[in-house]
Amino acid sequence: MSRPAPADVRTVTCVGAGVIGGGWVAYFLAQGYDVVAWDPAEDAEARLRHLVDAAWPALTELGLAEGASTDRLRVEPDLAAACAVAEFVQESAPEDLELKRTLLADIDAVTPEDVVISSSTSGYGMSEMQVRCAHPERTVVGHPFNPPYLIPLVEVVGGERTAPDVVAWASDFFRHVGKSVITMDREVPGFIANRLQEALWREALHMVAAGEATVEQIDLSITAGPGLRWPIHGPMMTFHLAGGQGGMAHMLDHFGPSLKSPWTRLVAAELTPELRDAVVDGCEQEAAGRTIDELVAERDRGVIAILRALGRA
Repeated sequence: MSRPAPADVRTVTCVGAGVIGGGWVAYFLAQGYDVVAWDPAEDAEARLRHLVDAAWPALTELGLAEGASTDRLRVEPDLAAACAVAEFVQESAPEDLELKRTLLADIDAVTPEDVVISSSTSGYGMSEMQVRCAHPERTVVGHPFNPPYLIPLVEVVGGERTAPDVVAWASDFFRHVGKSVITMDREVPGFIANRLQEALWREALHMVAAGEATVEQIDLSITAGPGLRWPIHGPMMTFHLAGGQGGMAHMLDHFGPSLKSPWTRLVAAELTPELRDAVVDGCEQEAAGRTIDELVAERDRGVIAILRALGRA
């Protein structure tokens, strides 16, 4: 068979049906695709259908594609059967390198030879995952953000043995299904957005560990502070505006010396039992009795409101 054009794909296979994989399933269903899902867990189908049902109101509010239906989901217990019908594969297995290497090789062995295989990995490079694949040239990273059915960004990057046309095809496909795509020029550990998230996460853990801020204070510092600017301008443009009419040049010249100030502790905090308990307890206090399902619904409503306010939905 020959590879279909991105716009001609009709059937997507999702390998792994956890939070990320299930989010992809919901998104592709909402875009009007037939979706075949595979996951080795005994309760995978029940968990997946619960996730899709929970996501469907938000997806319906955003607008479903013609023909979109949860009835177009089929959970297949056999990996080979699931991949045999695929015109695109999105793998979303747990972040375990040996598991990823073996699973990608297994997917490669049973998927029609021209079909692109994408991985949702959030930390591994495709170069280190594709080593056991017979056809590594068609493997690529398509790194989403949670929840994949709402957050538009996907970072696309190939490995050392990935064909350039596969990277281009995957980028075009994700754009076709409505994603905002960063096609990375090279592999970067942690990709782009996760590197930035990780810096903020480490600082937050250090402040909790040192008793400098509570979980709730840290969250409020973003949601009522710089987080309000980021949907409009990212951190670079935000600092460009902080320089006034002089822009980034004034910002760097004026505030550059403060970069040496000992504010940050970017080395990872030691995750002691005490720090773990403090963060867990803080989240429970901030949740104030709301269940995970209730928090997911609250988050989804908020993201939709932001997307609509920005004219992106």
